[in-house]
Amino acid sequence: MTWLRIVFPIVCLSVRAAVCPAADPPARIDPLVRVVDLDLGASAEVTLVDGTRATVKLLEVKETRDAVSQAVRRAEVRVEVNGTPATLVSATYHLPRRVGNVRIDCSVTEGYNENGSPAFWGLDKAARLRIWPADSPLVRPASFGYPVKQRWFATDTQMANDPVYVDGGEGAGKRKIYYHSGLDIGGSEGLVEVVAATDGLVVSVGQTVLDDHADGTPVAPRYDVVYLLDGRGWYYRYSHLKEIDATIVPGRVIKRGDRIGRLGKEGGSGGWSHLHFEIKSRQPSGKWGTQEGYAFLWEAYLREYRPRLIAVARPHHVAFTGETVTLDGSRSWSRSGKIADYQWSFSDGSQAAAATVKRTYAKPGRYSEVLRISDDAGGVAYDFAVVVVVDRAHPARRIPSIHPNYYPTQGIQPGTDITFKVRTFNTTAGKETWNFGDGSPAVEVQSDGNAVKLAPDGYAVTTHRYQQPGDYVVSVTRTNEHGVSATGHLHVHVGASTE
Repeated sequence: MTWLRIVFPIVCLSVRAAVCPAADPPARIDPLVRVVDLDLGASAEVTLVDGTRATVKLLEVKETRDAVSQAVRRAEVRVEVNGTPATLVSATYHLPRRVGNVRIDCSVTEGYNENGSPAFWGLDKAARLRIWPADSPLVRPASFGYPVKQRWFATDTQMANDPVYVDGGEGAGKRKIYYHSGLDIGGSEGLVEVVAATDGLVVSVGQTVLDDHADGTPVAPRYDVVYLLDGRGWYYRYSHLKEIDATIVPGRVIKRGDRIGRLGKEGGSGGWSHLHFEIKSRQPSGKWGTQEGYAFLWEAYLREYRPRLIAVARPHHVAFTGETVTLDGSRSWSRSGKIADYQWSFSDGSQAAAATVKRTYAKPGRYSEVLRISDDAGGVAYDFAVVVVVDRAHPARRIPSIHPNYYPTQGIQPGTDITFKVRTFNTTAGKETWNFGDGSPAVEVQSDGNAVKLAPDGYAVTTHRYQQPGDYVVSVTRTNEHGVSATGHLHVHVGASTE
């Protein structure tokens, strides 16, 4: 794929390199967030965006690692804000908490630097804390939007601090760990539209970079990548694009919501289709580092799409056979402020009615446990807790993984043609079997098993139509040569024709 087009966009009036004359970046925006890096026992007085002050002290950092790889899976920090104690969990799908007169979160702790990639965050101390006034939005509403046109958690994601091995597989043994710093939003390759989250100056498209942004910035050009610079002085990376819109050229200033291209699996994607969206800003260390964006995406999605409920059963877990894992749906959300019911449905046929449950797995595999939440008005939402279980007797054996996705994810009605795609990883044995959750016959397909990561036809494709409105839980499974299975789930909402 190349970003150049046969017909250059009219906006540039140039055929040299499809680079517009350098334009001024969008108007200066003062970020609402204030960031401080602290060592244990240290404190700082922070002046917030509204002029109020808060004294923040870091009391303790506690990091929990998995037994399989010794990767950090949970980092808790104990802080004191104006004398009020609180415990925060660092990223991994946790949102800022209200403590006294502020909202506060922890982006990252120093344990994620060990055996990871310290340059991602630019953190030189024990923890990074971010603070807002208690009643403030996290980012100015008119200045930030959701960057993909699809339903929240439509398929797999990898958000900040999710540990992923560089080689893309789970397994036992000490090796370099890629702790995710950006935000991976999974979707259907070539179908999901990617749009600008902010007004921004296009500083890089493919290998072409504006001169003023080529050195001393976070810009790392690649054929599938676009960088924008917004009025906050933050750089935004859009990666793995299957297609880059012909009008997106260096030097152009674009508006929030303008089309950037289509989601794909190009570049260093590992072979699964997703948008890697990452914000880089100057950090207290003076270095460029990631400005953790999950809470910004959450806030933008709620504002733009106004969901009634969001189920959250993430991040994924990794354990040995016989180990106990805790599945946590407590980060789920209801617009009414109350979740009436939590219902887990497990791979062994059992169920549980609680926000948090413990499970032990005797057999290796990639499990996908179903969380269903509901509100008092009968609304429902689903999410899926992925548990990768490594065989204690054969720890070197790679566990198969699987990535199902579908399109469209919104506005589906009875009779709508839905495209379902799936790709299995870590094995080329077997085939995928779809169950669409509506009583229709199972459908068998066969992806390439990620044999060639960037193969255009790497995903196996099928289509399906639902005849009745409702909420359907779709499953797809593939089993490797050792009898170890990978299962993935999707939630498809089919609305009545009047919705």
